[in-house]
Amino acid sequence: MVTGLLPSPVSKEQASTLETEGDDGLSTSRETTIPQERDEIVTAFKRRVRYLLTLKGRPPFRLAGLEMSQRLTEVVDCLEILLSHSPDETLGQLQQGLKDALALVEADCLNLAHAEIWLKSISNILDPDENEPRTGPVVKTDLFAYLNLIRDQSQDNDRLLQFATQIEKTSLNYSPGLFSSYDIPALPRTNNERESEFRDLNRRLLRTTGQKGATKRIIQRSGAWELIPKPDTFEQTVTALSQIDHDEYKQERQRIFIHRNRFKFHTRSAIQSQKHLNDLKERWFRLTPD
Repeated sequence: MVTGLLPSPVSKEQASTLETEGDDGLSTSRETTIPQERDEIVTAFKRRVRYLLTLKGRPPFRLAGLEMSQRLTEVVDCLEILLSHSPDETLGQLQQGLKDALALVEADCLNLAHAEIWLKSISNILDPDENEPRTGPVVKTDLFAYLNLIRDQSQDNDRLLQFATQIEKTSLNYSPGLFSSYDIPALPRTNNERESEFRDLNRRLLRTTGQKGATKRIIQRSGAWELIPKPDTFEQTVTALSQIDHDEYKQERQRIFIHRNRFKFHTRSAIQSQKHLNDLKERWFRLTPD
């Protein structure tokens, strides 16, 4: 998985294809056969699913299970369109496996979505900027009235009742110091704003000195080139590159492109993931235009 210091071999098929410059400055293959193109598309879907299965949550409002279910559903819907246009055994098995897995967790996802709505509603109740000025007792009354409401709504659902009970317990634990800030104008509810100043400072430092924890990710995605000392000036870079065999240089550029392509679907952005799925659909449709 590491290119640069430990280069991955380039197959004869990859080396013999026509190379052109892509948007990222790397060489891309244009002369691929239909079977090769189909295999690349199938592999892309496998990599997308594998990545989605590793998603972690960002509580309290970003629950990993919901995001994973939503993104996998997008893959299933996309595969439905592809298979209706041109059947494929591997993609068919992948789609059926995802359908079966999503069906097993459908009830849990519905409950999680319900709990997510509760958490966002509680956040809106406690938010002083989204409401008229209120005193602490008024906010406390509104909050616990809503907690009673969600507890009553979940009486027929053991899982939701468990969520509601835990939310109420946590609210009670924080209640002694939760509402006093509403009685004093301009008093921050917590010290989060001051803490954010330190986080902003850390972010600025990381932007100028290097991202914390990014070394491993960079090596995995871009290769071991990051470990090799770089020339100090542009002239030294030109001198170093001019001594490299042109064919070897082209092979290494192609090797990096192939390596980076493994991580193309590693994104949590709904917009980017939908864009990638649309690109795969267009490539699939071009294989058999009829």
